[in-house]
Amino acid sequence: MKCILGLLLSLLLVQQLLAQPSLMESQRGNIRVLNAIKTKEDTLKKQFENAGMQWPPKQLYIRSFKYDSQLEIWARNDSKSTFKLFKTYKVCALSGNLGPKRMEGDYQVPEGFYYINVFNPKSTFHMSLGINYPNASDGMLSDSAQPGGDIYIHGSCVTVGCIPITDTQIEEVYLLASYARTSGEDFIPVHIFPIRYNNPKSVLQLNKVTKDDKDYQHFSENVKTVYDYFEQNKKLPIISVNNKGEYVIM
Repeated sequence: MKCILGLLLSLLLVQQLLAQPSLMESQRGNIRVLNAIKTKEDTLKKQFENAGMQWPPKQLYIRSFKYDSQLEIWARNDSKSTFKLFKTYKVCALSGNLGPKRMEGDYQVPEGFYYINVFNPKSTFHMSLGINYPNASDGMLSDSAQPGGDIYIHGSCVTVGCIPITDTQIEEVYLLASYARTSGEDFIPVHIFPIRYNNPKSVLQLNKVTKDDKDYQHFSENVKTVYDYFEQNKKLPIISVNNKGEYVIM
């Protein structure tokens, strides 16, 4: 009898989950999302098809470079494929300096490895995608009482520690992320690097900043290992955090 009841409860739970609207379906009730679909979707679909990628996007990878003020969108059709660069956006404002975020109110854009955990089409900054700062590494290395939070990729082209792009651009990124989540990518990775490591001018600037800051030098070299892995393989490594708060490729 207990086995039968357990099976019935499991079936009921599955039915409830299947009956729930997908993220994209639930988002369509918002006027900004509807407008983005109306004005952006056809163009994005053609751009994906021209790039040899399936529409709607199945998996995304978002990569940002602070000093170079760039936000890249990579996509692939399935987990066995390599990522292809879809588009690069200009990050149109920057607060703080090179270096990871370590406390509330420091105006720093985080550096490290995150994922999208909030979809907000009603943002004060037009539309926004939240990232899960502080992550496990930040939890060990940042101020334990007030590490800060509320870090987003958003529109309106202003920032106090986030990653801002234009309203038109965030509509595209928001749609892409929404479709990827609806396709089953629960954790859309967002990697934020201090610089583009293949840009000599950026490397010079980073070297200047880290010259007298050995902790940051070690940190920047640590995150570079993930950049190098992706550049070589066009796939993401498994990233963990050790007991010192350092990122480790597995």
